[in-house]
Amino acid sequence: MGFLYSIIIGGVAGYIASRLMESHHGAIFNIILGIIGGFVGGFIARRLGNDPDNDGLLMNLLIAVGGAVLLIFLGRIF
Repeated sequence: MGFLYSIIIGGVAGYIASRLMESHHGAIFNIILGIIGGFVGGFIARRLGNDPDNDGLLMNLLIAVGGAVLLIFLGRIF
């Protein structure tokens, strides 16, 4: 169930990040971006002292969106 949960949260996070950053890519790219963004956001959150595994759905979504936005931003720079 955890893997399916990650896919759903990643898809939603990728969609939200693409709308926030006005990045127009396909749905599959948004899902992948959201999943990777979730890992990046979770890594950063752990480094800052937060444990995303114990947080709720909304916090996990916000962390994944933040990571996906960061990835879009870095992609635009390079």
